Order: sequence, then structure tokens, then C-alpha cells
Amino acid sequence: MSKADFSGRERPDACPGALQVHEAADGPLARVRLPGGAVTSAQLTALADGSAELGAGVIELTSRANVQVRGLRSPAAFAGRIAAAGLLPSAAHERVRNIVASPLGGRRTGLDTQLLVAALDRELCAVPELASLPGRFLFAVDDGTGDVLNLGADIAWDGRLLLAGVDAGLTASETEAPGLMIAAARAFLAERTDSWRIAELPDGPARIARRLGGTAGAAPEVPEGRELRAGRITQRDGRVALSAVVPLGRLTAAQARMITGTVRLTPWRTVVLLDLDPADADQVEQELTRAGLVTDPASPWNGVSACTGRPGCAKALADVREDARRWVDTLTAPAPAPVHWSGCERRCGLPRGRVVQMTATPAGYHERNP
Repeated sequence: MSKADFSGRERPDACPGALQVHEAADGPLARVRLPGGAVTSAQLTALADGSAELGAGVIELTSRANVQVRGLRSPAAFAGRIAAAGLLPSAAHERVRNIVASPLGGRRTGLDTQLLVAALDRELCAVPELASLPGRFLFAVDDGTGDVLNLGADIAWDGRLLLAGVDAGLTASETEAPGLMIAAARAFLAERTDSWRIAELPDGPARIARRLGGTAGAAPEVPEGRELRAGRITQRDGRVALSAVVPLGRLTAAQARMITGTVRLTPWRTVVLLDLDPADADQVEQELTRAGLVTDPASPWNGVSACTGRPGCAKALADVREDARRWVDTLTAPAPAPVHWSGCERRCGLPRGRVVQMTATPAGYHERNP
């Protein structure tokens, strides 16, 4: 059973943050929320310096487009650095600023999702009671392409309000959406007992929709396979977006420092550089490739993910990252479906949708096909 499937609550929410760190086998782990995956070059440099000087020297990308740093020798010093970089706008709310968004918002469609994300983040941090949201609670802002609607968000917006994937019978404009999403989060807190997610709350979408004056309907069909893999995307304005896979979601400090421009991290553990001049795209792509990132859409690294594994996790039965690397070295093209390597049955970081699961057991890996 994966952690995402577990609904019995016998312990308090221990989801790590920048201030409430997790004591992993390789030392304290801090998770930093990046609403919408947006991060500036200066902030990436601050994360890189903090990781190199205070931690293990690696920045891990999460399945919610957040980042985490492991092996911290001084969590307090690290928190001070990210606060100075503008990555900790509310100490009380830092674990609940979980907002995923379409990475290309405004580039393929007319909707710039990041403006809405920024407004939602401000309103979220302005409501004291919302600091008590569970650390696993998730918001999603979709630009109409459906790329983040299948990530299991508790509250999502694509013109409609969706509650745990269910249409709430309510619509909102771009300017109205943050307020409606905040109202839905407050309604969840009013209804919940020990549930961490709307999907765990009995009849949750209907109960919350009623509080908002809506009526829960059916879950809309969301096509799978919308994850943003490696390669170039031509923007509506003629400029270029370049998506680079970060192998196994681990950025070295040196890699992070060389990523500049308008940056989005994605739930698929890719880095997207937006608004590139076509004349500059070749050079940028070459620099990323030399740094060890993957920009080739035909690379076998596309769609491969893994949990921490040994030695970072005490529960892991194998060094899954090394095993995944060796497996990728045997391929000449991407696997037919995404593949996730897990060190135990908890299957941390398992992507949503159709995924081949390679799970370590005492007798070797067990393969689950979608």
C-alpha cells in the first residue's frame, strides 16, 4: 500500500517543511514549497549554496514541483538562508503552500497561471486558520490543457472548481478563482475530523460543494500522458520553452547555479526555461546537456523516477537510484510507460496514472505493470 493510499490516522501529520524537518537516515531533510514551481535564478543559487555548505550538496525535485535538501548540518541556518531569499513568506503556512500549476501557462493558452498562483499563495498565507491544513493538502491551477488535473489535487481550478477531481458545479473567473479556492479550503477544515485529504472525507466533494452553494457532479475525464518531458516547445509568441529532465530528480549545486532565466520546476521532475529567444535556444540546450540534464525527447531518462532508497532511507531495501541508473544504461529509447523505482512497499514519490512499478523486496524487485 502506498503512502498516498493510507487513510487511517494514528499519528499527527509529520509532512516535512523548511522549519519542521524530517529526521531521515542521512540526516535532517527540509522541504521548501515553490508554488507553481516558480523559482528565480537568485533563489536557485541560494538553495544551491545552502545545500552545498549545509547539506548533502543535492537539491531534490518532488512530485509537487517543490524541492528538498537532505543531510542538513544546521536546519536553522538553512531556514534562515531560504527566508532571506524570499522562499519563506509565512512561517506558519510554510508546509501548506502546496500549489501545482501548468508549467507553460500563458505560453500555450491565453491564461498566465502564475499570476493566479501568486494571488492564491498570498490569500492562503493571509488566513491564519489555513495554517492548520494538512501538509499533504494540494491545490492545482490548470491553464486549460489538463496537464495538472490528474495529479490528485484536493482543490483544482481550470475555469471550474474541482474537489478531489469532482466537478463542484461552480465556475470562477481568473480573478475570482483564488477566493473560491480559499473558501473551499476553509470549508474542508470545517468538515474534517482526522482526514488529511478531501478524498478521504466521507462524501467530501459533495459536503464542501454544498457549503459553497454548488452541487458535486461527476469527475471529468482527464487524459493521461500530459507530463512535460524533455524537448523544445514553441510558445504562442514565437519564443521557445526548453524542458530538461533532471535524472532521478536530483540537481547538484553546480547544476542549479547554472540554470537562469524564467524557470519553472514541474511535478514530473523537469526544469523548464521559458521565453527563450529561438536564436539562443541551441546554446542553452548545449549548456544544460553538458551539465548532465537531459533535453533529448528520445532519451531513455524520460519517464524514469525513483524514491530516495538506500542509504538515505532506513526503510529502503535497495539502492534504487543506482539500480535505476544501471537499468537506464541498458535502454536506447524511453520505456513505453513511466517507470518508478521504490525501495519498499510504501512507494514514496509514485507518480499518478499508468506507471510501471519496480518495488524492492527481500528477494529482489517486484514488477507491477499498469
